[in-house]
Amino acid sequence: MSAGGLPAGNGSAVWLPPVDLEASAAELVDQITARENAKDAIAAEQAQLIVALEQQMLAERAAKGVPAARRGEGIAKQVGLARRESPNCGALLLGRARVLVTEMPHTLKALEAGVLNERRAAILVNETDCLTPEHRALVDAELAGNPERLHGLGNRQLEAEAKRAAYRLDPHAVVKRAAKAEADRHVSSRPEPDVMVSVRTLLPVAQGVAVMAALKREADRLANAGDPRSRGQVMADTVFERVTGRSTADPARLEVQLVMTDRALLQGEREPAWLTGYGIVPAQYARDLIRLPQNPPESANADPRGGQAGQSPPGGTRAGQGPPRERLAGPPGDGFGRKAPPAGTEPGWQAARETARRERLRNLKIGGVEDVWIRRLYTAPGTGQLLGMDSKARKFPDGIRRMVMARDAVCSSPWCDAPIRHIDHIIAWAEGGPTTLANGQGLCERCKHAKAADGWTATPIDGPRHKVKTTAPTGHTYTSTAPPLPGHTHFYTSTAPQLPSTPPSGPTSAAAPHAELATRKAKKVLVRRRRARLDSERIRRRERSASQS
Repeated sequence: MSAGGLPAGNGSAVWLPPVDLEASAAELVDQITARENAKDAIAAEQAQLIVALEQQMLAERAAKGVPAARRGEGIAKQVGLARRESPNCGALLLGRARVLVTEMPHTLKALEAGVLNERRAAILVNETDCLTPEHRALVDAELAGNPERLHGLGNRQLEAEAKRAAYRLDPHAVVKRAAKAEADRHVSSRPEPDVMVSVRTLLPVAQGVAVMAALKREADRLANAGDPRSRGQVMADTVFERVTGRSTADPARLEVQLVMTDRALLQGEREPAWLTGYGIVPAQYARDLIRLPQNPPESANADPRGGQAGQSPPGGTRAGQGPPRERLAGPPGDGFGRKAPPAGTEPGWQAARETARRERLRNLKIGGVEDVWIRRLYTAPGTGQLLGMDSKARKFPDGIRRMVMARDAVCSSPWCDAPIRHIDHIIAWAEGGPTTLANGQGLCERCKHAKAADGWTATPIDGPRHKVKTTAPTGHTYTSTAPPLPGHTHFYTSTAPQLPSTPPSGPTSAAAPHAELATRKAKKVLVRRRRARLDSERIRRRERSASQS
């Protein structure tokens, strides 16, 4: 199709008029409708092309002697790449096209004529999935065979009509489908804006209603008790507390992989960080996530018996003792010449530790982190590419696996953002591919199996960022590039006008002085070590020369 008024497709009856932006409002609406009809007609043609591709690839693999169980491997991924979708979406498109072409001709015809769009055609396919081909053909003729009945129906209305027709033809199949759906219950999560995440739970209807009722009762109970939180906040906090067994005020003891530069961590720079499993987060949020107070609270030194630890109560005497004695010279202690007890055994240490923990949690902007482990990931200057070790073994070591997952973040196949399930060799181990960071890629379950199908190859591409070229059995090539990690020059070469830099406010304003102090101390330690090594070498040379003389 083109803007010159050509037909929408090969043999299609939909005509696409040329674009006229100066037309009247009524004519502009007609142009929009014509292009919507053209999109639907193209979707119908794509379905026929997808089925033809599948049949041709199956025939070619059968001629090569590929076992029947493996002939269909990789076809869904090929469809997804052709439509710039993930392999999982490609599998859905392939199954839907197969049904439209072979079992639902009226729906395919309505899609081609623009009576149905691709979304509504998918509704009819999904709602008749439990029926036999004969019953599915009856529903297809009843609904899609009558364009007037489809006119004006929304998605939910069309879904209800399809369910009603399916239940009337085969109620037992619908009941069995509902029972089978219970086996598909699962929990999933997805990132949301503003450093939030949504956790979705798919449950049978009775269990889902019971969960919501319990959460609402708990929210009502706490609201009546004077809880200042909103209803939604109470319900969300209750889910967290009952699933993890911990309060939202208690720190979580889970591993959270946060990738950020040392400059953003210690010097207060604004370069964003990367939170594995979520994505880009602001630098200030990342610092708040792992920041702990520099000095212990004053209450940590308090003696639970009253007064400060190591001091006498008011009046200058202790219970059951005589007048105070003079402080004796000697090592630091309690003022009476006795050596201070070991750390963790002094009176009131448990209360002091608990007080310090509560103070630390109050200082955190977000409650949830107590123990912070920092794993250094070295990157090439300017490019931000991770530099890692290699291995002689076939299996990737844990260190390289962590680096690959930090680098790729999600499945490295083009247009696939599924979670990583396998760390795979780009060039297979059997073909001489090394077990290195450069030859490793993170793949999801479907992409891993599709890569092993007949005709698929992958090769790494040299460059400032990790790239992989995937070649399909048809000869088409697709390139995927790892997302830029913190430290990449992309964050510093923007042509947009830069705002004047301002020092960070709040507790992180002291981050830069602390970083400079730590750097100076480290340099002093290195200098002292070097001097000690030179002195020892000088002494050994003197001893050797004395023994020889």
